Amino acid sequence: MRYLISLALFMSASLSANTLLVLGDSLSAAYGISPEQGWVALLDERLQATDTDYQVINASVSGETTSGGLTRLPALLSQHQPDIVLIELGANDALRGLSAAVIGENLKSLVAQSLDAGSQVLLIGIRIPPNYGPQYTEAFFALYAEVADQYEVPRVPFLLENVALDWNLMQSDGHHPNAAAQPLILDNVWPYLEPLLTAQADGS
Repeated sequence: MRYLISLALFMSASLSANTLLVLGDSLSAAYGISPEQGWVALLDERLQATDTDYQVINASVSGETTSGGLTRLPALLSQHQPDIVLIELGANDALRGLSAAVIGENLKSLVAQSLDAGSQVLLIGIRIPPNYGPQYTEAFFALYAEVADQYEVPRVPFLLENVALDWNLMQSDGHHPNAAAQPLILDNVWPYLEPLLTAQADGS
């Protein structure tokens, strides 16, 4: 009987908890470092420390593209019914030379599907190395602002602000931030995420 009561309480707590889903690539999947060192894990720790009733689901996969995210997103939305979705995708598309127009349409679909599912969305902007040429790199970077404006969702301007150009904060490949960079990355995300958390709490 005691077991049944405990199970009922656990199920009730699980149902009442809000869910935050992170759909990203290697930058959010803690590539090259321990998972618990990644910024998403640090986000989970911060939420727990502030007594925010959130379950963090990190659905990020190294090498993920916007098209891959679109393939996986419907099942993730159905399974987790997230209150907030963080979308951090696009870099791998750009590194493979996919046109900015196609990337932009994929980002729009990711945002639209999340909104249609009743989730709030935070779009996370990415930059790519300048050796891809100024015209392409700027067109790619501008996509995030364009999509965020069209769907009226908040946007982190650049996930790796104050990180990407500091070699002390990057792994030897020059593309992925190291463990020391992860708290800074979380600090880049937090000011744009916190209002969504507050709005969710006020609406609950």
